Amino acid sequence: MGIVNVTPDSFSDGGKFHDTGRAVQHALQLIEDGADILDIGGESTRPGATPVSLEDELARVIPVIQALSKVTSVPLSIDTYKSEVMHAAIAAGADIVNDVRALQEDGALEIVANSNVGVCLMHMQGMPQTMQLAPHYADVVKEVGSFLMSRLHAALAQGISKERILLDPGFGFGKTTAHNIALIQHLDQLVALGQPLLVGLSRKAVLGKLVGGDEQQRLHAGLAASVISVIKGAKIVRVHDVKATVDALKVVSAVMPTN
Repeated sequence: MGIVNVTPDSFSDGGKFHDTGRAVQHALQLIEDGADILDIGGESTRPGATPVSLEDELARVIPVIQALSKVTSVPLSIDTYKSEVMHAAIAAGADIVNDVRALQEDGALEIVANSNVGVCLMHMQGMPQTMQLAPHYADVVKEVGSFLMSRLHAALAQGISKERILLDPGFGFGKTTAHNIALIQHLDQLVALGQPLLVGLSRKAVLGKLVGGDEQQRLHAGLAASVISVIKGAKIVRVHDVKATVDALKVVSAVMPTN
């Protein structure tokens, strides 16, 4: 899953693709690099991010989805927690809803249920503005797993079939370095929940804590994280550096085929 941030303030590439033309050009390059899915977002969810108005988010992402849906058959994912954005994005051609709030906002479950799109349910403790101030868990792996199961059951009860649902442990969303590492170490326990797992560790702060450097200096750490995640059972990795990740995973697939 290649990341297309149509934002001025995302933690890694904010502002680089903050207009429709550049965002579409970047997305097409990610496809050429080997992306199987494009994840398009118009509101940064980095720690401390300022919320974006509904109008601004729609103006950022809908033209990009409309343009891409006309020129590629690669599935398009909308990265949003707002039900109104989900509705508009699905109408514009989005194939997946990627929600950091796991369809907890008013109307979100209904909008996805009344469509045929896929959905990714992610765990987040708190909200982006405050989530990294003092995250706390008695058992992070157990608690993340329990939350994901509860949201899975809510989606199923709404009529969303299991075949449409992905789960995401939400690395970096209300979690310390120790919490993130524990989740990676025990990713198999989340795979055992029975739904395909999406992992997003690309350029995350936890990698910086381990190797140093800013967001642009975390390529090699991100590749290691993606490889480990796939070996442990993740089905999708959400990344900025698509070409390098694809190459790394081709080697993994050739040497030790995964299910």
